[in-house]
Amino acid sequence: MKRVVVTGIGALTPIGNNIPQYLEGLQKGVSGANLITKFDATNFKTKFAGEVKNFIAEDFIDKKEVKRLDPFTQYALVTAQEAFDMSGLDLATINLDRAGVIWGSGIGGLKSLESEIEEFARGNGIPRFNPFMVPKMISDIAAGQISIKFGFRGINYATVSACASSTHAIGNALDYIRWGKADIIMTGGSEAGVTAASMGGFNAMKALSERNDDYPTASRPFDKDRDGFVLGEGAGALVLESLDHALARGANILVEVCGSGMTADAYHITAPHPEGLGARNVMRLALEDAHLNPEDIDYVNVHGTSTPLGDLAETKAILGVFNDHAYKLNISSTKSMTGHLLGAAGAIESIAGILAMQHRFVPPTINHFTDDPEIDNKLNLTFNEAQERKINAFLSNTFGFGGHNSSIIFKRY
Repeated sequence: MKRVVVTGIGALTPIGNNIPQYLEGLQKGVSGANLITKFDATNFKTKFAGEVKNFIAEDFIDKKEVKRLDPFTQYALVTAQEAFDMSGLDLATINLDRAGVIWGSGIGGLKSLESEIEEFARGNGIPRFNPFMVPKMISDIAAGQISIKFGFRGINYATVSACASSTHAIGNALDYIRWGKADIIMTGGSEAGVTAASMGGFNAMKALSERNDDYPTASRPFDKDRDGFVLGEGAGALVLESLDHALARGANILVEVCGSGMTADAYHITAPHPEGLGARNVMRLALEDAHLNPEDIDYVNVHGTSTPLGDLAETKAILGVFNDHAYKLNISSTKSMTGHLLGAAGAIESIAGILAMQHRFVPPTINHFTDDPEIDNKLNLTFNEAQERKINAFLSNTFGFGGHNSSIIFKRY
């Protein structure tokens, strides 16, 4: 099978609107949580989220086109362009029939759907719908729009597996290139879920933190007083390319993608298996796929959402897979800074690991105040400040409602 490398990355997150800004936010350990500006959250149980800040779509996309795109697709196009530019690809010299897009989103164009339903309700039942409603809303449209933008005529589809969506997308892209079915795949994920319906729904199921009086510290993975996740939004894009294709064109190779795993908990629609069974299995499969031993991993970017059940189950899973080596790992949850980007989480967290590998540091798990007696305190959860470390290989976990688990492994090239 072919080896696969990353030659470009792009990010739009609550702590930075491009790769340099995102890197700075990760190094400094900043919080992206703010009071919601996208709608009036006065009557909501949670009044804050990790919104993208100072983003003006018209700075990147034609004004007329912006009106035809849901924010999740706008985010996708902007990050894909950043990743493409970094990759140095030349559309005039590559085989566009062997260039594809696999893109993840857990929800898709929820804001567009919400707006159309609100307009319908205000119109006394008269069905006046925007002709762009459906192509703005459907989850696969970001992949389609990216392919149109760059003329990529190869593999093209969307992965939808809740919070595991973009890790599944990266894993699928890895496989298709390894199997020789594509030379280049633009992959990653985007989400624009800070909407009234989304916030209301997650509040109703008691998934979100309600720490309105101290929202910058609301995302507290592994802390004894964690009370739910902080909803985030944004996108992450990665250009995956076969090693031989990258070498032939003299590309700058960032890292190698070497393995992925995918499992199901088969346990509950929202709660993780209490012993982290699915999480344990997916990490083992990723290691097996990468032909690596547990001792080869230096850093685990955990799912770490700041929920009482999820964080505990994931630490149990890590101990079950890595045994004594678990105490030599750096472990951190970058969701403590960005919030939870749902279907885009795996993409921006993979990029966080790539940046950590390039710049020899481990991003912190911020907002830690009180140890949880149920979590092994000998684990290095990289609390509150970034730590210097040379990372030769890292693993990133994402787990989604429905019991979907996905892990991806990158190593130094």
